Amino acid sequence: MAGQVTVITPPGRLGLPRWSELWGAREVLYRFGQRDVLLRYRQTVVGVAWVFVQPLAAAGIFSLVFGTVADLPSQGMPYFLFTFAGMLPWNVFNQTISRAAPSLVANQALVSKVFFPRLLVPLSSTLSVLVDFAVSLTLGLALLLVYRVNPGWPVLLLPVWIALVLATATGIGLAAAAVQVKYRDVGYLLPWLLQLLLYASPIAFSLDAVQSLSPAARLFFEANPMTWYVEAFRWSFLGLPAPETWKIAGAVACSAVVLTAGLLVFQKHERELADVI
Repeated sequence: MAGQVTVITPPGRLGLPRWSELWGAREVLYRFGQRDVLLRYRQTVVGVAWVFVQPLAAAGIFSLVFGTVADLPSQGMPYFLFTFAGMLPWNVFNQTISRAAPSLVANQALVSKVFFPRLLVPLSSTLSVLVDFAVSLTLGLALLLVYRVNPGWPVLLLPVWIALVLATATGIGLAAAAVQVKYRDVGYLLPWLLQLLLYASPIAFSLDAVQSLSPAARLFFEANPMTWYVEAFRWSFLGLPAPETWKIAGAVACSAVVLTAGLLVFQKHERELADVI
C-alpha cells in the first residue's frame, strides 16, 4: 500500500492563503499566541496589571491636558470615561500592528528553518491583543458602574466594532510584517506613524472640538477611518449618538479592503521570506 505523499508548492504571488492549510496548522497559531502572552508578563512585578495601568494612565493624562487645560467638549460624558472609551479600540489597533509588524523578524530562526504557514506568525499576535482587550474591557465596565452610565442595547454591537478594528489592524500588520523582513526601516517608521495617527484621531477629544475649523480640516478628521471606529465604539460603550450611516458603511468597507490588501501583500512576499530574513 502506497504511503501518503504531501507536495509542498509555493504560494502564488497574488493569491489568497490556503484556508485549509491554515486550519490544519491552527495548533501552531495557538502555541504562538500562548507563548506571546506568557512571555509578555513573565518576570514583571505587577504582571497583567499593566493592562490596567497603561489605559488608565493615558486616559488620566489626556483628561488633564484636553479636558482640564484645553477644556474641550466630551459630549456630556465625564472626560476620563470618554477618553478611556476611546483608548480601548485604539489600543487594539495600535497593539495589533505593533506586535504583528516585527513578528517575522523576531522569529527568524523558525521562519528560515521550519516549514509551516508563515501567516500564522503575525496572526498569532492578535490573540494576546484580545486577551489584553478583554481585561481592559472588564475595567471599562466597572467604570460604567462607577459613573452610572447605561449604554443600552448598542452595547451588543461592541464585538462588531472590535472585529472591524482588528481586521483593519491585522491587514496593516500583515503587510508591515512582510515588508519589514526586507526593509527594516519599517520598524522605525511605523511607531512614528502610529503616534501621528493617535493625535489625528478623536480619541482624546470629541469631533465637536473641530467644528470651528475650516471645511478641509474637518474633512481630515471626518474621513479618518479611525474616527469611524472610535465613534461607533463610543456609541455602543457609552450610549452616545450613533455615527452617520456612511461612517458605519465606510468602517465595514475599509476593514474588508485593508485586510484583503494585507493578505495579498503578505502572500506576494511569502515566497522569499525564508531567503531574505
